[in-house]
Amino acid sequence: MARVNADAWVPEEYGSEVLTRVLQNSAIEATARRYSMQSNVMNVPRIGAATTQVTAKGGAYVDDNPTLDDVTLTARKFTNAITMAEEDLEDALANIVGAHQSEWAVSYATHLDNAALGATGAENGGTVPFTSVYKSAPAGNKISTAGAVTYTDLSDVFGKVEAGSYWNDADAVVIAHPKFKSVFRGILDNNNRPIFVEGLNGTPSTLFGYAVNFSYGAVVSATASSAPSGAGGVAGTAGNPLLVVGNRQHLLLGVRSGPESVLSYEVGARTDEPLLKMRARRAFAVGRPEAFGILEVTAS
Repeated sequence: MARVNADAWVPEEYGSEVLTRVLQNSAIEATARRYSMQSNVMNVPRIGAATTQVTAKGGAYVDDNPTLDDVTLTARKFTNAITMAEEDLEDALANIVGAHQSEWAVSYATHLDNAALGATGAENGGTVPFTSVYKSAPAGNKISTAGAVTYTDLSDVFGKVEAGSYWNDADAVVIAHPKFKSVFRGILDNNNRPIFVEGLNGTPSTLFGYAVNFSYGAVVSATASSAPSGAGGVAGTAGNPLLVVGNRQHLLLGVRSGPESVLSYEVGARTDEPLLKMRARRAFAVGRPEAFGILEVTAS
């Protein structure tokens, strides 16, 4: 039997099932501003709001002094490894490797989104890979409700950012936990028109006319997880669901490598159990925390 090259990680090609499932399940992968990283750490320039002046004919230009700083993107590695029996690879009718890769893609998508959107802990590069939107957003940009979500709640969270300096209709991003779907469907505006329109035939769903992305990672969680939970919750089911509204240009996603995989026989050299390893290296940071408003549902 020909040996498998255990050193060659195979990147997923554009349009592959893995990448398709990642984009379908990760709002961050689908909407964030992407930066190609050539090293583990990358600094992204961040400039303050510039001003303009009216200058008379022949007059001197007035210098503007916007605050110039940067945001640091540090790549973190999201991984998984699955040991399989060689007989399953040779005898099974199903594509065992492809099935594992697809399931990993969904878990990775949720894990990345939870780390970027809802993790409440301080960034440590491990259990909390990044400083999330939830943690970095100003307290004045957050709304919480302990009861039913109302039209006013939804309108107000948009108002938190629509009146700010960083809002742009063309770059508007709306990310919500799927629990919000039933909420959206039950709310009408003052003219008895639905504020939520579900997408058909590949068109995106919209809320107040803005495309909305749903993600199981949009939930409050002490640490980032592929099955996030909140206070007193059960993994994968609990945690306060979030609605995040803002400017996608300030969701900064660093792409170092992957998703990619390798099938290695070296680890199980004494057994007929090859090891399937999968990984993606990503970095994330919030450009301007003021660019985001958050609605948190603290009770059903």
